[in-house]
Amino acid sequence: MQNSSGSAADAALVVGGRRDPTGPDIPARYVVGMRVDAVTYETATRTVLEWARKGKSRYVCVASVNNVILTRDDPAFLEAMNGSDVTTPDGVPLVWALRLLGVNVAERVTGPVLMDMLCEEAAREGTPIGLYGSTEDVVSGLRARVPLRHPGLQITLAEAPPFRPLTEHELAATRDRIASAGVRILFVGLGAPKQERWMADNVAQMPCVMVGVGAAFDVLAGRSSRAPAWMQSLGLEWTYRLAHEPRRLWRRYLIGNPRFAALFIRQLIAQIADRRMRDRVGRRGGTR
Repeated sequence: MQNSSGSAADAALVVGGRRDPTGPDIPARYVVGMRVDAVTYETATRTVLEWARKGKSRYVCVASVNNVILTRDDPAFLEAMNGSDVTTPDGVPLVWALRLLGVNVAERVTGPVLMDMLCEEAAREGTPIGLYGSTEDVVSGLRARVPLRHPGLQITLAEAPPFRPLTEHELAATRDRIASAGVRILFVGLGAPKQERWMADNVAQMPCVMVGVGAAFDVLAGRSSRAPAWMQSLGLEWTYRLAHEPRRLWRRYLIGNPRFAALFIRQLIAQIADRRMRDRVGRRGGTR
């Protein structure tokens, strides 16, 4: 599995490292050591549906700055993130980072919108979906609300697991239920880093595409709201979320965001220094 340490080499185009080298050819960069793919809603939706039609076992991460920061302190989580089949840039800072690293086609792809688009296409094609995560109330809300938006959607499994690690027996039974339900797209709403680890640990035994969407469960169930569009476009959605959940999120945003900025600036400086060094070496070689 390919990863990076945060040096100037992080800026290199990712040409390998995914579990399936025959997968989609998506531009990507390592942002502070974590791979981020420059997908759009269109390419992400198309790719997931194609895998689902073929019964492929894949997992998709929807990443924010918080994911990057968590990978800095947890090598196992970094491995789970960089082992994904696709990692979308949910946070606007990750889109900016991709563009600064030379990927101008980068677009923000958030969990709620991606999940909604996938449900729309799944309803149209008759692709069964599953819901796994959050609480019973939230999952019940999803089962009631999402089919109203997308008539004909087949939700063949909906589970809210206990807030504790599952035993091996329980985990095997969960995988059996998902397979028996014929799920082709499983939306996982366990929150980071739990959902990414869960997908990485189970992907080899799941006959479906898993998409870790986190807070999308609460949004689509009507339990929480998103920031106004103008705040999202300016990269200020974090201030909206902090104002609504200060006790839970203050550390993530007031400590994590500045840390990410410092780490990414260091990466850019290293990249510039590395490029200048190569240019000097090239000029010297050309004069001989």
